[in-house]
Amino acid sequence: MIALAAVALSLYVALTVPVHLGLDLRGGTQIVLETRPTADADADGEATDRTVEVLRGRVDALGVAEPSIARSGDDRIVVELPGLQDPRKASDVLGRTAQLTFHQVLGTATDVDEPLPERPHERVIADESGRRLRLGAASLTGGDVERAAVGFDQQGGAGWHVTVDFKGAGEKGWARLTGDAACHPAGEPGRRVAIVLDDKIVSSPQVSPSVACRSGISGGSTQITGTFDDSEAEELALLINGGALPVPVETVEQRTVGPTLGAQAITAGAWAATVGTALTALFIIAVYRLMGLLATVALACYGLISYAALAALGATLTLPGLAGFVLAIGMAVDANVLVFERAREEYASRTRPTPRSSLAAGFRSAFSAIADSNVTTLIAAGLLFFLASGPVRGFGVTLGIGVLASMLSALVITRVLADFAVTRPRLHRRPHLTGIAHTGTVRARLARTAPNLMRHPRRWLAASAAAFVLAASGVAVRGLDLGVEFTGGRLVEYATATPVDPDRARTALADAGFPRAVVQTSGESRLTIRTGHLTDTQAATVTDTVNGLTRQADKVRDEAIGPSLGKELRHGALIALLVALGAQLVYLAARFRWLLGTSAVAALAHDVVILIGVFAWLGKPVDGVFLAALLTVVGYSVNDSVVVFDRIRELGGRDRGKPFALIANQALLGTLPRTVNTGMGAAFILAALAVLGGDTLTDFALALLIGLVVGTYSSMFTATPLAIELHRRA
Repeated sequence: MIALAAVALSLYVALTVPVHLGLDLRGGTQIVLETRPTADADADGEATDRTVEVLRGRVDALGVAEPSIARSGDDRIVVELPGLQDPRKASDVLGRTAQLTFHQVLGTATDVDEPLPERPHERVIADESGRRLRLGAASLTGGDVERAAVGFDQQGGAGWHVTVDFKGAGEKGWARLTGDAACHPAGEPGRRVAIVLDDKIVSSPQVSPSVACRSGISGGSTQITGTFDDSEAEELALLINGGALPVPVETVEQRTVGPTLGAQAITAGAWAATVGTALTALFIIAVYRLMGLLATVALACYGLISYAALAALGATLTLPGLAGFVLAIGMAVDANVLVFERAREEYASRTRPTPRSSLAAGFRSAFSAIADSNVTTLIAAGLLFFLASGPVRGFGVTLGIGVLASMLSALVITRVLADFAVTRPRLHRRPHLTGIAHTGTVRARLARTAPNLMRHPRRWLAASAAAFVLAASGVAVRGLDLGVEFTGGRLVEYATATPVDPDRARTALADAGFPRAVVQTSGESRLTIRTGHLTDTQAATVTDTVNGLTRQADKVRDEAIGPSLGKELRHGALIALLVALGAQLVYLAARFRWLLGTSAVAALAHDVVILIGVFAWLGKPVDGVFLAALLTVVGYSVNDSVVVFDRIRELGGRDRGKPFALIANQALLGTLPRTVNTGMGAAFILAALAVLGGDTLTDFALALLIGLVVGTYSSMFTATPLAIELHRRA
């Protein structure tokens, strides 16, 4: 009933509730703003909430379909603008404080003529032509404005302008301000009124000669004129209507993904999921026959449940999240393999075995290992959610949902289907069709040879130490190519009509004023440029330079990270890694004992250093996606160690007088078939991601493949030999 209810509910949710796609999949711009304190206001949560309300009005006025704006922490605001490919206008509109004031012009000022101490409210600002004006205190502010509208003067030839209507006391204030200015002779600066936006005069017209002194302009409205085009006039009206921000904001992160790249990512991820799942299913069916077929059905239910959970929770599916969804399929295979291998052991050890009793014993024996291994992965997923940000955080969400769904799939749905199948009379007469009524090729070979893999544990430790030193030397010699997320700066990726030589691109960019730009190519039509912090004008210069190297260059990705945020993310990544190691150690020590927990975490540190070192030797970028892969390897590596140590704990409780090294060797041989079959299942998924997942997921899949190999090795030949050595010394 539980299995049926879960599948039925998931099917209903999947058909009725759409999954929210991240901007890296559907295209658009994400801008992260950070509020800054002033002398008059703190950048606390209340000020950020008021800022969100002002920004929401500005975002709505941009005309973007389905925008999203939300507070993140006490001082950050995340704005998502689907479909917006030119972030410059949005960044200008959102980042402007929009402090609008109206001033009487007191006269002109020289370069040394500044406000006197006895006149502290007087200001000196250049007008539209660059002439410096002395302005009096603000007579009106944006709070006195009711609305602003864009207009075009066809008859008078004034062009685009913004009409401003005042409200309440603002009408009398405007009449008083213009009436005072009308008392000055025509042509003098004192007859002008200055309209100032964010300490910049946007318009300073003279009051018409028809306005009488002290009477002023009635009607409560005015026009802001200047050399505006239509977009500039619309932006000015938008800022006036939206009101001023209570505190200044600074753009600390900006990401733009083209719709073509997003569509390609979805297609590539879907192909990788389809092909990888199909290969994994064929492998499981070939190894476990009917039980493998039923496990494949359970995997399909797993995919349905995971998708429905994402939709029901309103989670955002990002590109790394899509990869996490595919990867969790391979993780879901592990629980089924654990059960089936334990069932094979039970069948071989019983005098009069039956598939049903062996299967029940297999579920019972494998439960603790499944629970422990999935909890360790959940710890990694939780750390990604709480300590990471952006797309990597989405990966943590999908990975966590995938782990929970895989447990439901293996322990409930697979069990329901398997229990029903093994009670059929036809299978009772032909138990070999079940796939668990024989030991399997790997287990049969191990039973015949009975190798003592732990005869010389120090040799394995020496090999592990050599690999550790070689990888660590890569970090020392080559250094780490930290991504823009960790260093701050700007990364722009182009799809070019013709291949671009990277050396030629570097020379052109150096001539354009960007000598430190890092240029990389991927495939025949992708060019990636990474620089330090750039303004939007400088970024446009980079784009013009690239366009000069090929017939056409379309910007498919644009990411800008502020230096303060890059430093914060760098520290956050280090904290996430250290917390992951500590959390794994505490959990494993609680579930097993300190000896085994320390061995597992030491092997885990060994895997982390090797993975980082390989990427250093290969010159691959260490970015947020790599962090997601690294923490996933943390969970996977511990999974393997947990399975071996769970068997050590079981055998140690049964044979207390046997030497620990023999128990460890026996546990290693008993779990080796599971390790081989699980590794093969995960390898199919990761290979599909590497080959079919597109350029963005290639490094991600490569990191996980390296982690799979290193993690499988270390659980057997690093963690286990280290546990033996620690046991001898203890």
